[in-house]
Amino acid sequence: MSQFVVEKSFWELFPNAEIGVVLAKEINNTDEGTSSVRPSIISLLEQNHHEAKKFLIEEILSENPVISVWREAYRKFKTKKGARSSIEALLKRVVSGKGVGSINPLVDIYNAVSLQFGLPCGGEDIDAFQGNLRLTMTQGKDPFLALGDEADDPTLPDEICYLDDAGAVCRCLNWRDGQRTMLTENTKNAFLVIESVDHERHKDFREALDTLAESTKKYLGGTTIIEILNRNKTEINLG
Repeated sequence: MSQFVVEKSFWELFPNAEIGVVLAKEINNTDEGTSSVRPSIISLLEQNHHEAKKFLIEEILSENPVISVWREAYRKFKTKKGARSSIEALLKRVVSGKGVGSINPLVDIYNAVSLQFGLPCGGEDIDAFQGNLRLTMTQGKDPFLALGDEADDPTLPDEICYLDDAGAVCRCLNWRDGQRTMLTENTKNAFLVIESVDHERHKDFREALDTLAESTKKYLGGTTIIEILNRNKTEINLG
C-alpha cells in the first residue's frame, strides 16, 4: 500500500503548516458520466471567480494577505524563476477579468474551492503514482515534464516538491503539475490537496477541505476521505 509522506525537510521550513488531503475513490470524471452536472460545476466555478474578489483588498496583487503569505513562503526554498503559488495565478486572472477556464470536472471543482477560500488546491491521479508520494526538499535533477511542455525540466536542488519514485509530481509546492500524474477524464482515484502555511486560517482551511470532499462526492460520486497532515502526523495511506 502506497503512502503520502511529508518529510522532515518540509517541516523544518514550515513547522506550523497544514497539508489537507481528500482521497476521492471510484469517481466518474468522464464527459459522459458528468454531462448532467457539468453546467452546475461550471456555474460554481464562475460564481466563485466573482466571489474571490473579496480577497483583493489591496491594489497591489502581491500585498493581499492570501498571496503575500505564499510569496514569503516561496522565499524560504529554491524555486524556478517566476514560480508562484497556484492561488496567486487564479487571483491574477480575477484581477485581469479573465475567467478561469474549464479543464475537466474534477479540476474545475478544486479550482472553484480554491477561489472560494483563497487557498491553493491541486490534484493528481493516484493510480499514476510510482511508489510513495513525498512532499520534501529535493536534491535536484528529478525528472519532470510539466503540463503543456514538450521537454523535461528537472527539479532544482533545495526545491520543495511532491515526488514519487519516478520523479517530480508537482513542483514548488502547488505551482505546476506534471503530465504523468495529472487528472484526466479517465481518473478514478484522486489525490486532492489543499495547502496552508497560515495557522490563523485553520477554520477556512478545514471548511475548504469539507467543501472539496462534499463537492467531489456530490458531482462525481464515489467516496471521499479527509486527512490532515501536520508536524505531529506526517504520513497517511493512499490505498
